[in-house]
Amino acid sequence: MSMLDNNQLLRFTTAGSVDDGKSTLIGRLLYDSKSIFEDQLQAIENTSKKKGHEGVDLALFTDGLRDEREQGITIDVAYRYFTTPKRKFIIADTPGHIQYTRNMVTGASTANAAIILVDARHGVIEQTRRHSFIASLLKMPRVIVCVNKMALVDFPEEAYNKVINQFEEFSSKMLVRDVRFIPISALLGDNVVNRSKNMDWYQGAPLLHTLETMHISSDINKVDARFPVQTVLRPQNDSHRDYRGYAGRVASGILRVGDEVTVMPSGFTSSIKSIDTLDKSLEEAYAPMSVSITLEDDIDISRGDMIVRSNNKPEASQDIEVMLCWLHNEGAKPRAKYSIRHTSNEQKAMIKEVVYKINIETLDRNTEDKDLKMNDIAKVKIRTTKPLMIDSYRDNKTTGSIILIDDATNETVAAGMIKY
Repeated sequence: MSMLDNNQLLRFTTAGSVDDGKSTLIGRLLYDSKSIFEDQLQAIENTSKKKGHEGVDLALFTDGLRDEREQGITIDVAYRYFTTPKRKFIIADTPGHIQYTRNMVTGASTANAAIILVDARHGVIEQTRRHSFIASLLKMPRVIVCVNKMALVDFPEEAYNKVINQFEEFSSKMLVRDVRFIPISALLGDNVVNRSKNMDWYQGAPLLHTLETMHISSDINKVDARFPVQTVLRPQNDSHRDYRGYAGRVASGILRVGDEVTVMPSGFTSSIKSIDTLDKSLEEAYAPMSVSITLEDDIDISRGDMIVRSNNKPEASQDIEVMLCWLHNEGAKPRAKYSIRHTSNEQKAMIKEVVYKINIETLDRNTEDKDLKMNDIAKVKIRTTKPLMIDSYRDNKTTGSIILIDDATNETVAAGMIKY
């Protein structure tokens, strides 16, 4: 197998109501693409036999965490990995219960695509609208609507078209630019990895081929050069005694040796002297590379500062408008102080105002209810103690997103998208 570069890593999230077949679909992808270790396969085959199943119970590939989830022991978003000759994949599997809005936000925030399952028998339901809206809210570049359980309605094109019409009717209010529909039977394998013989009326590609051939290199912002400083490197050994480097991960754009740059928020300017990794020097660095940058001038720089091109700067602001998803069991406290994390920058912050909350069922704005509770999504105004270097989330997901942390418990209570 050839080496795969970063552009060939595709992250996707799966969403659907309980019993829509997410576990079976993921199991089918893993099973038919031969991405399961022999010992795992043997164990699941044995368990399937004990349960009296004729074939392999595909849901067992992903349901191992169900008991722990129900007891609140482990994570609510399960990540799974598999590889085909064409691409590497990371699946963020989010539970389908209505209270898990927060987990879909977590799983979808870094994804290139969302797979939303719809039961062919039930069509588009409230959960479908909720998951689709969150995908739209997070500026998900692509949504694949898998119309599942087609075998249970005898594979008719009419059932598939009915779901398309229902979905397009409500999704016209949202901002997802690339929506694709695939009729499948995850249980039988129709149109998951292999083309279905039962639905010859469907002329599109199966799900795996669709995922393998998606063009995703354009998902990274290559225009706005942003380098949040994570730490300052001052080696003490004799060979590097004069080295002063600024280490971090390129959030977006491209930085090259010789570029004129500005350090924010101080505003001091310099030019890039070198770009280094652990074992070599580079002429350029681009997202999401982790590098150390040295400058021609000795400038006071610390963690949380941002190195940017002088002719392309983010906005430095202490007052930001954020579309916030409240993640915690306890609601927001009025005028309470929180820690806000934005790239490598951490400051104190306060929610000044809840502008409106969104009714996810109707997509209407509620300007009367100002109480933020778990799974609520609202537009809020936040004030920070020091400026953050921000971009709009729609232009730059990395520098356009924040999280809020409760200082007393150190728990993440909210995630937000800036200048939505």
